[in-house]
Amino acid sequence: MKTMTRTSWVMLSVVLVPWLALAKPGDKGEERSARVTERMERLEKRQRLRQVLALSEALELDNQQALKMEQTLRQFDEKRRPLREQVREAARTLHQAARGDSAALAQVDAAAQRAFEARERITVLDREMYQALAKELPPDKRAKLALTLARDGGRMKRPWRGEGPGDAGGDD
Repeated sequence: MKTMTRTSWVMLSVVLVPWLALAKPGDKGEERSARVTERMERLEKRQRLRQVLALSEALELDNQQALKMEQTLRQFDEKRRPLREQVREAARTLHQAARGDSAALAQVDAAAQRAFEARERITVLDREMYQALAKELPPDKRAKLALTLARDGGRMKRPWRGEGPGDAGGDD
């Protein structure tokens, strides 16, 4: 009987120890954060590619011009990234407060203010991006650039919702 119990414990530990080693409490948050960061970077790259394609089509750009535009968009995306993260963090705090989290309730005004300030800076960056993209374009293409950016809000529509660059309305 003792042998059976020892054997059972050994088998149980052989099976469970690897699972326990993989399920460290501190790793899940870091792992999740890394996955979220990686996913956000992939989405940002896809969004930028869709934006470049839409802009190059609307502005009838050649490959060289499209590559230059992609580099400019990437630079502005890098400036915009921390601001978007600030908006997301503020939104998380506001959602938690809306659900009744007492710690978050004390931070509502500050979180709302941070979100508004970040959105204002994003708007300034959008204006600077337009100016950087438009500086070498003739007036007719600057008009098309402004329309395309305004239609897409500086971003492409969400394809998983059936929205594409042409679904935003308006005539080209």
